[in-house]
Amino acid sequence: MTSRDPFHPDTPALIDPSDPRRRTLLKAAAAGVASFAAGTLLPSQQARAQAPASGKTLRIGFQKYGNFVVLKARGTLEKRLAAQGVSVQWLEFPAGPQLLEGLNAGAVDVGTVGETPPIFAQAAGVDFVYLGNEPPAPKAEAIVVPHDSPIRSVVALRGKKVALNRGSNVHFLLVKALQQAGLSYTDIQPVYLTPADARAAFVQNSIDAWVIWDPYLAAVERQANARVIVNGEGLVRNTQYYVAARKFADTQPQLLRELLAELDQVDRWSRDHIPAVASQLSPLVGLDAPTLELALNRSSFGVQPIDAATLDYQQQIADTFSELKLIPKKLIVSDAKWRAA
Repeated sequence: MTSRDPFHPDTPALIDPSDPRRRTLLKAAAAGVASFAAGTLLPSQQARAQAPASGKTLRIGFQKYGNFVVLKARGTLEKRLAAQGVSVQWLEFPAGPQLLEGLNAGAVDVGTVGETPPIFAQAAGVDFVYLGNEPPAPKAEAIVVPHDSPIRSVVALRGKKVALNRGSNVHFLLVKALQQAGLSYTDIQPVYLTPADARAAFVQNSIDAWVIWDPYLAAVERQANARVIVNGEGLVRNTQYYVAARKFADTQPQLLRELLAELDQVDRWSRDHIPAVASQLSPLVGLDAPTLELALNRSSFGVQPIDAATLDYQQQIADTFSELKLIPKKLIVSDAKWRAA
């Protein structure tokens, strides 16, 4: 998911923030969501966004880890959809906020993100729907410090520099961990960095702590001897969601059902074959199999429909960020529920 990022060693330069396709997000958001809009499309994705979506192509946004990568590697979705004359296009993004911006720009039909990016996206006016979710995986994200750091608890983060990818799933973990420790968000110095930049800052000791998810978490534990001071257990669910552009979901419900069914099959196979999945992912993500096994054993498997309890949980996240003024308005999360015909 050394200071070199093993997940994105050759990531091209990002497009200029003045790109006119970004104005919708920037106008819709105040300071809190402006950082969400700061994530940008890679050049290859920019080019694809300029072309109209083909009714014969399913464009999937993914991050370089997780069951979408397994699904891509196995090729079973392509085989399933070929009989219907549908091809599959895979578009890689560094994190959830950038993926949702790609969806907003028209480059992506469907993707997978953590629990917090959809909140920032909805606040910024991105028109998407929740399709389904994985079961919670609270151990798969954590706040880590260097192994020789004097910081032993969240309380000790007062006044410290804490890195995170703003608007990502770990943003909510940080907020909840601070609350449990009796601290407010203003008691720390948040440093908003992408995972690659945060990893470099962490190993160079220019930040005090890093809030991060697997497999970046597993990698920094094994490669840099990072020490976990708290993970998501008892604090957050760390739920992974499948989302789609609302217009695409409204016009292609059967295609999305096919995708979710294939995902569920791959998910359940992965749950029972973790060593094989780790070996398959290793050359694709640039991490050794033992590191990936550590991450996969903290993952969850099995696609579930969005239910009332899940929407209530997302509403809690939205309300929390609204109260902290990290998003500019209150949200009704259920507005983004997929109501398939």
